[in-house]
Amino acid sequence: MLKVGLTGSIAVGKSFVLGVLKELGCHVLDADEVAREVVRPGTAGLQAVVEAFGKEILGSDGTLDRSMLGAIVFADADKRKQLNSILHPFIIAAQDEELAGLERDDPDGIAVVDAALMIESGGYRRFDKLIVVYCEPDVQLQRLVKRDQLSLEDAQRRISSQMPQEEKKSYADFLIDTSGSWETTRQQVEDVFRQLKELSSAQ
Repeated sequence: MLKVGLTGSIAVGKSFVLGVLKELGCHVLDADEVAREVVRPGTAGLQAVVEAFGKEILGSDGTLDRSMLGAIVFADADKRKQLNSILHPFIIAAQDEELAGLERDDPDGIAVVDAALMIESGGYRRFDKLIVVYCEPDVQLQRLVKRDQLSLEDAQRRISSQMPQEEKKSYADFLIDTSGSWETTRQQVEDVFRQLKELSSAQ
C-alpha cells in the first residue's frame, strides 16, 4: 500500500483536499480525529494530559475542554511542545494500527494521513510521499479569522506559532495551492491523485 502524508499550516484547506482524495478512492486518516480519540474519557492519553496540565482542562462531564487547553498551549511554545510530545506516541500507535488494517484489506490501495504537525514531529518520514497544502498568507489569515471567529491579532499569533509555510513546502513531493477557487484546487488534487495511482501501480 502506498502511504502518503498530507500536511499544511492552519486554515489552508487541508480538509477540503483530504475530502477530494477520499472521494477519488483514497483511504483517509484524519489526525485531528485520531487526536480526539486518544483523549476520550478513560484513555491513557487523557490521563497523561491531565497529569501534565491539571484538572482545570477537563469539562464538567470529564471530557477534555479543548478550547481551555488550546488557550494554554497556543500562548506558550514550551507547553505546546510538551503537549505534542505527550500525544504524539498515542496518535502514531493508533494510526499505525489503522494503516495495518487497511493494508491487509487493500494492499494495492493508497492511504493518506492528514496531520498539521507532521513535519515538525518528524512523522512525515513514515510515509512514501508527502503532500503539502498551502495558500497565500493573506488568504490564510482571512480564513482563520472567519473559521474560528478570532481577532486578527489572535489569528496571526496562531499562524506565527507554526512552522512557516515556505519551510513546509521545501519538504513536499507534491504541492497543492488553495489560494484560488475550490475548483482550481480540485483540479490540482486530481492531478496529484493520478500521479499517486501511477506510483501505487508501479510498487
